[in-house]
Amino acid sequence: MKSKSVFIQPERPASVQGNFYQPINNNIGPGMNERIQKLRKLSFETEPTLSIERALIQTKFYKANFGKYATPVLRGLNFLELCKQKSIYLGNDELIVGERGPKPKAVPTFPELTCHSVEDFHVLNTREMQRYTISKKDITTYKNEVIPYWKGKSMRERIFSHVPKQWSKLYEAGLFTEFMEQRAPGHTALDGKIYKKGMLDFKKEIQQQINRLDFLNDPEATDKKEQLEGMKISCEAVIIFAERHADLAEKLANVETDSKRKQELLKIVEVCRWVPANAPRNFYEAIQMYWFVHLGTITELNGWDAMNPGHFDQHLTPFYEKELAEGTLTREEAKELLSCFWIKVNNHPAPPKVGITAKESGTYNDFTNINIGGVKSDGSNGVSEVSYIMLEIIEELHILQPGNSVHISSRTPDRFLKEACKVIRQGHGYPSIFNPDIYIPEMLRQGKSLEDAREGGCSGCIEVGAFGKEAYILTGYLNVPKIIEITLNNGVNPLTGKQVSIKTGDPRDFKSYNELYEAFKTQLNYIVNQKILVSNYIDRMFAKYSPATFLSVVIDDCITNGKDYYNGGPRYNTNYIQCTGLGTVTDSLSTLKKHVFEDKNISMDTILNAVSVNFEGKEILRQTILNKTPFYGNDDDYADSIALQVYNDLFDAIDGKPNTKGETFHLNMLSTTCHVYFGKVMGATPNGRLAHKSISDGTSPSHGCDTNGPSAVIKSLTKIDQVKSGGTLLNQRFLPSLLKRDEDIMKLGNLVRSYFALGGHHIQFNIVDTATLYAAQENPEDYKDLLVRMAGYSDYFNDMNADLQQEVIDRTENESF
Repeated sequence: MKSKSVFIQPERPASVQGNFYQPINNNIGPGMNERIQKLRKLSFETEPTLSIERALIQTKFYKANFGKYATPVLRGLNFLELCKQKSIYLGNDELIVGERGPKPKAVPTFPELTCHSVEDFHVLNTREMQRYTISKKDITTYKNEVIPYWKGKSMRERIFSHVPKQWSKLYEAGLFTEFMEQRAPGHTALDGKIYKKGMLDFKKEIQQQINRLDFLNDPEATDKKEQLEGMKISCEAVIIFAERHADLAEKLANVETDSKRKQELLKIVEVCRWVPANAPRNFYEAIQMYWFVHLGTITELNGWDAMNPGHFDQHLTPFYEKELAEGTLTREEAKELLSCFWIKVNNHPAPPKVGITAKESGTYNDFTNINIGGVKSDGSNGVSEVSYIMLEIIEELHILQPGNSVHISSRTPDRFLKEACKVIRQGHGYPSIFNPDIYIPEMLRQGKSLEDAREGGCSGCIEVGAFGKEAYILTGYLNVPKIIEITLNNGVNPLTGKQVSIKTGDPRDFKSYNELYEAFKTQLNYIVNQKILVSNYIDRMFAKYSPATFLSVVIDDCITNGKDYYNGGPRYNTNYIQCTGLGTVTDSLSTLKKHVFEDKNISMDTILNAVSVNFEGKEILRQTILNKTPFYGNDDDYADSIALQVYNDLFDAIDGKPNTKGETFHLNMLSTTCHVYFGKVMGATPNGRLAHKSISDGTSPSHGCDTNGPSAVIKSLTKIDQVKSGGTLLNQRFLPSLLKRDEDIMKLGNLVRSYFALGGHHIQFNIVDTATLYAAQENPEDYKDLLVRMAGYSDYFNDMNADLQQEVIDRTENESF
């Protein structure tokens, strides 16, 4: 499947010039050996399928055993049954082994969380973008054997059967989303403990904790024993899973005629007999150790943003350096093993959703994020040779997953930043860039210890937590521009005419901007409280009905506390609400403040009438707003002060609100692709944005409104105190022609350093010109491997629906630094 290097230039705006896209030939990759070329090609070309195997095993087990055991023990035994019965796959040329489904890109379903309907399967089987194929036979089997049992029992049905009407009105109007109505909670990342302990060590710790239980004085002792028993069973389950791979590899080795492959299979036998039962002894075993733990967590439950190895380069470096010194490993062998791991992650698309969400093309990306660089737990520079190898792999493989990020502190060498910028220059959307000098204080502010904060980082998109020690749960997105929309309509959703929120007054009667803003704040606090009310209920449902007994094993201090990952077991327990559309809401408020209340050149009634008709027949008014209003992202204090006020009030509305695990909710400024959905459920807004168009993403400016260049953007963003958040997202797009020379690379690096010195949390880049994006729409077959950065992750441009594609095209195309 070759990509052509020539294409027919489509018609496009006269301002669009040039095309710099260089498609990668999918049979050849610079730096890739023959094995990696084959594995990459297979991974790239394999179409995702839906597997009903897990659902059938689980349904049969639940029918026979539900009610016989305490829930944690039941979940542990269910995981054991899956590890015993699920199909085992070991492909040609593989060195790192294991799949979540019966073959690469075969995605299981999780009926205990959200049970797909027959209609869902038909939608997923036929939708134009990001299709998941499933046979008619499997659909019939699912209909007859899975759906009847789980009717009324899935977590999604439990949630929607108990939510209050006030919440439902806001949810249906698109004022917020709820992550856990589709998947299990968890942005989970690991620390280094699994490279020092095996599952047998964890089993021993669990048994010791059981032996310490005080049934005389501790009223929770029985509950703790049940949880610990479930965790102990889960340890045994993943050992059995690995042994089954060893058995298969041994069987294949016995009939293998190629001597080289025979030795590779025997090595796989040795590795899988040792890990994860025991701590890894070498680089190979360390990678396979993590992969078995990864597969265990995403087989047990479908957590939101499945799993993340944390600072993978730091964990692997001691093994690499020791073996390199001993002569038992070469740099090329290490790179090959890591490349095999990269491809393994790419073989695991995100499980698809249900209902209305299934009808919209989402992404195959399961949001595994490899953190590279940063600082060590003692605060020293975390970059090693393994870090550089990983950058090479990102550049050469050019695949969707895993996501990856470089972490650039003041201690990070300029050489590493330069090499990262060279990879960014390729235009894949990877890696994104994080600032430990800001996110460590973010975690300190939340109550983490300094050592735990240093070992933390990003789990999926831009949110941060203490790796291996924290359950940091993203509960859903908040549509902040929608809040101003319903404020301007006295609590009514103008798209439906229904009263969905409280009444805060007719804006035509407001005498000052402060009155308008106070009404907005009142709506904001009401909506956030409704969101938290139900998020807390859902947290308890997962703790009660769907404990994650295997995941709990590898997160401090679940064993010590005798409590589940979802039940306050970890050392830290954080809930995030992700706020979307800071640029759109700021620009809308700026429009109203300047034109209605200060200059008085436009009446409130005129604005409201214009947005109600989507500015039809009002283009002069719209152009006046677009060209005569201070907008966020231009280092203009007028607009930026409004952004700061909104940000601080979001913080006050969210931060510190109690969750069910004895800790609190925190602010996060992430959008992923939800800014596109949120735009669809909104009419026009006062800043001139037209109805149903995307709102701004993360903390980025509104599309096309940042007219003073990237330096002005970063000055605007750093006027907000990003330490108050658990993550802020900034998207920037540059012309490829800007990054042709080494000195251009240094300019990009200096932009990053400047932003981070001023207090920036995160920045990511699309290095692609508009001409390429239009050409990819016109001739998608020529651009199959064109990756672009969305909001916190990258995706293939031609796997995205038209709305998402347009959102990328609409971003400001910076022509200079």
